Amino acid sequence: MRIIIASRIFSPEPAAASFMLEAVARGFAAAGHHVVVLTTIPPRGVSPVDIPDVIVRRFPVLRDRSGYVRGYLPYLSFDIPLLFRLLFRRRADLYFVEPPPTTGAVVRTVTGLLRRPYFYDAADIWSDAASMATSSALILWLLRRVEKFAMEGAYRAFTISSGVADRMRELGISTPTTVIGFGVDVDVFRFEEATPSERPYFVYAGTYSEWHGAGIFVEAFARFVKEHPTYRLVFVGNGTDRAQLEKRSAELGLDSVEFLDPVDPLRLTTLLASAAGALASLEPGGGYDYAFTTKVYSSLAVGCPTVFTGVGPTKDFLEGIDPARRAGVAVAYNADAVASALAEIASGPAPPQRRRALSDWARQNFSLAAIADTVVNASLAGARR
Repeated sequence: MRIIIASRIFSPEPAAASFMLEAVARGFAAAGHHVVVLTTIPPRGVSPVDIPDVIVRRFPVLRDRSGYVRGYLPYLSFDIPLLFRLLFRRRADLYFVEPPPTTGAVVRTVTGLLRRPYFYDAADIWSDAASMATSSALILWLLRRVEKFAMEGAYRAFTISSGVADRMRELGISTPTTVIGFGVDVDVFRFEEATPSERPYFVYAGTYSEWHGAGIFVEAFARFVKEHPTYRLVFVGNGTDRAQLEKRSAELGLDSVEFLDPVDPLRLTTLLASAAGALASLEPGGGYDYAFTTKVYSSLAVGCPTVFTGVGPTKDFLEGIDPARRAGVAVAYNADAVASALAEIASGPAPPQRRRALSDWARQNFSLAAIADTVVNASLAGARR
């Protein structure tokens, strides 16, 4: 079969969607199919990599100040040309599309004309997430309509949690949906022996947007660092909250909070391996409480314990892990609770052998390749009907 994957984001741009889509592309190729990925030129400082038996076509796109393809104009700068690239390219037997919903709407329109099935990666409900970025009823209504249009035309949708699937049903979206969970590229994210640092650090790796509420870590760190002055707080990635995080760090007089641009997965593995702990959050009350913070998989696969604060299935996930594994802790969304969790990890850092054991366990249980195989097999079965 000929497969086309359409996404504004793809490996090696560091994001959960990138890792997932690369695994899916590899899975289709390993099954003997002709795979073409239509995506964007990666941001500055990130070099494209070749994927065996996968053709990746990259195109220019508008990015925001943080280097991310986010916002109406950046989305349209990918979606409008995509419409013509799909129409005037040899048609595929199967299309796989990654949000935003505008990309899904383009793919639904084109595949309707070509009479070909498409499959949708419904990792999130974008119109719910947007409610934390805008209060415009018109914009939210339009986005909801576009998202429903994008999802309802899919032969099948895939999502990482039952919470997203339940939310789809609440919105009246009846598209058959498979809950696949999530995982990590175990060939990249693995245990590394780390050299002890004179300036130990906690690392927040990934996107920090409105619904994450990552500012809680700045507030907590201001409390924690009074008793642990050698520690650093490192943010790696991008997001709309960066300016606010930088401003708040300055207001609190914190000179040990660092902001790094997105890095490739190998570099991220090294950062996690050397960190005292990884951080993840999901702010309560934003209408997005069902979301799963997938960054915890990468941390655990490297053997780095995670501090999670907030709500949602990530809390249940961490609390369900045998405490003997020292996978981390989930705490209430307040600065004092987070500061206490940081202090707990700092006071008893896991030795290398324990971190290796955590890594081995996570890599055995959360392989992204195995999850991608589920997506590939279900998509191929649907396309053959």
